[in-house]
Amino acid sequence: MFGEGESLPGPNPADIPSVLPVLAVRDIVVFNYMILPLFVGREKSIQAVDKALAGDRYILILTQKDESVEDPDQDDLYATGTVGMIMRMLKMPDGRLKVLVQGLARAKVKRFTTSDPFHIAELEPLMEPETGTLTSEQEALIRSSREQSERILSLRGISSQDIMSVLNNVDEPGRLADLIASNLRMKVEVAQRILECHDPMIRLELVNTQLLKEVEVANMQQKIQSMAKEGMDKAQRDFYLREQMKAIKRELGDEGDETEEMEELKQGLLKSGMPKDVMKEAHKQLRRLESMHAESSEATVIRTYLDWMIELPWKKLSRDRLDIKKAETILNEDHYDLEKVKERILEYLSVRKLNPKMKGPILCFAGPPGVGKTSLGRSIARSLGRKFHRMSLGGMRDEAEIRGHRRTYIGAMPGRIIQAIKQCGTRNPVIMLDEIDKLGSDFRGDPSSALLEVLDPEQNYSFTDHYLNVPFDLSKVMFICTANMLDSIPGPLRDRMEIIRIPGYTEQEKTAITRRYIIPRQIADNGLKDDELAISDKLVSKVVREYTREAGLRNIEREIGKLCRKMARKKAEGEKGPFKITSKNLYTLLGPPIFLDDEKETTLPPGVAVGLAWTPVGGELLHIEVTTMTGKGKLTLTGKLGDVMKESAQAALSIARARADEYGIDPKFTENMDIHVHVPAGATPKDGPSAGVTLVTALISALTDTPINPEVAMTGEISLRGRVLPVGGIKEKILAAVSRGMKTVLIPAQNKKDLAEIPDELRKRITIKTIEKIEQVWPLAKAK
Repeated sequence: MFGEGESLPGPNPADIPSVLPVLAVRDIVVFNYMILPLFVGREKSIQAVDKALAGDRYILILTQKDESVEDPDQDDLYATGTVGMIMRMLKMPDGRLKVLVQGLARAKVKRFTTSDPFHIAELEPLMEPETGTLTSEQEALIRSSREQSERILSLRGISSQDIMSVLNNVDEPGRLADLIASNLRMKVEVAQRILECHDPMIRLELVNTQLLKEVEVANMQQKIQSMAKEGMDKAQRDFYLREQMKAIKRELGDEGDETEEMEELKQGLLKSGMPKDVMKEAHKQLRRLESMHAESSEATVIRTYLDWMIELPWKKLSRDRLDIKKAETILNEDHYDLEKVKERILEYLSVRKLNPKMKGPILCFAGPPGVGKTSLGRSIARSLGRKFHRMSLGGMRDEAEIRGHRRTYIGAMPGRIIQAIKQCGTRNPVIMLDEIDKLGSDFRGDPSSALLEVLDPEQNYSFTDHYLNVPFDLSKVMFICTANMLDSIPGPLRDRMEIIRIPGYTEQEKTAITRRYIIPRQIADNGLKDDELAISDKLVSKVVREYTREAGLRNIEREIGKLCRKMARKKAEGEKGPFKITSKNLYTLLGPPIFLDDEKETTLPPGVAVGLAWTPVGGELLHIEVTTMTGKGKLTLTGKLGDVMKESAQAALSIARARADEYGIDPKFTENMDIHVHVPAGATPKDGPSAGVTLVTALISALTDTPINPEVAMTGEISLRGRVLPVGGIKEKILAAVSRGMKTVLIPAQNKKDLAEIPDELRKRITIKTIEKIEQVWPLAKAK
């Protein structure tokens, strides 16, 4: 802090000229009585020094407000500065001047007389007021300033004896403040504020405040240096002990462990088959590991990283089974029907056989739960002869689950895609991304966005995991996604996948699957033998028809499992098989039927129509009820309807009003009649574009007091012009109609193309009629 200048007696301010050249200085404030060297390099400043040296050597030193200004104007300089005397001047080889200046007196600029070729100012010297006899408070302030100065010197390890003798001999508060301030490390703004303070005691108070701050900083510096020294001492001690340990190991013959580990890592990298760019990064990390101590935490991170790099199958590919006939046999063994899916897999194998360099497809199986989407992935892997890995995406919210964590985080690891590749041990496994429609997103990122690169055949050849931080080729991986609903899958992600829809099964298909797959599996799972359970195809159909109604197979599997458990208990109690299931003991074993054929209403009152709706678990029958009452044309909608169905109801009312004469309805029915539209099961949300036709039919039925044929179900949306618009989920809706005993289904004419997916045996059990306009519906729907 101290020791840069000496205090000398100053001249009488009256002897100072009233006009002086100005020397502008950066990032320093010159105080009275002090001698200090200044380097002068700017042309104006050199001319100002020459002018002073040519005269009585007096010069006004002003500090710049902004040190970055190269050519300061009058407004760029503080108005208060210090009059200094140039004691010596030395020219440097680079053209600069080195001048030794002594501060003499404070001065305030009245005005600048000229700025060219250098600043000249008219000034007013500031007289130092007389202090008089010091009060006890002032004396305490002076002592405190001296003590704080001595404390700073001791904290910084500077010999304080000579400096403190100077400070102790200065009794004037203003001079003491200037002496301490000139040697304190302060910002220019703070130092300038002290310089401008005219009252000596206030000036000393400001200096004392800065001293207190400097003491705190010096204390903290000493503490940091002490901690650093302790750390260095510990590091030197640890190094000495490690060297001793190495010497002991050499004596015991155990020194080769680390060398062997490094050699193993080198050999592992060479054998891994990784690309050149990846190998370069791996060797870089290996060289870092060799320079570290084996027990350090960073060395553990790098070692784990290199283990991952070595264990990944950079080049290893499993050989595809390209026997198309054999693959077809395997697919037929594992799954009943699903002809479209099997055809797509066999097409892929055929192309693969002709073009081995083709990229893996991205298939998405969409359909209700329990139709075999997930198990289909295993069959595909078996038919291809590839490793299989299933990854559930349901509820995943963290992007790092896909891309991995960066190695800077504690416990970082690669994403689940790279983990799956490592577990499979090949670069071309079948990876099933289950429940892709149930991905979430929050503040940790959006996993669906991270999947865009994984599932894009044009990008995934250079997929970069955050943990590996090098590209890995995923183009040979066959990705299979599953979803119940496509609506919740983001558009860009859906665009990268080939959608294959798997609708629900018919009663005949369920019976065949139960006989071929479910019964043998449940017999084995419940500890029975094949010949210990006897159940006829007729009874299997009865179980399917009376105990299950969903699109998939999970409920039928539960019911067959229940039968097998009942028989297993009998066997465990000592009874001998075979155990036969008959129509007499079926209800005893499974309880009363859940669904009955005769539950379908034989007649419908006016205002009730049967519609068809699609749900994620298959098709459903939708009863829409309309009733009229005396009123003023108010339309009431109940049943937890969504926006689309509410709009359909409004459109249906408009169509009924527009075509009132055609159906024999009073055209002024809205003036004296309120209409209430209700869809039962009110707690269940209902929405979607498929109820418009049903709403119009139910409304006309109520207004004409004509009942609807209870064996007719309908689907389709309407326009205000009376056109019947196409809808989705036709197969699921027809399945629902057949399972509920409907005889006729009305569908939009534009959905005729979807009938190709309906099995022939299903079409034989129901009459399907297509409609183009709303006028065609009423004659087909009303009761005979």
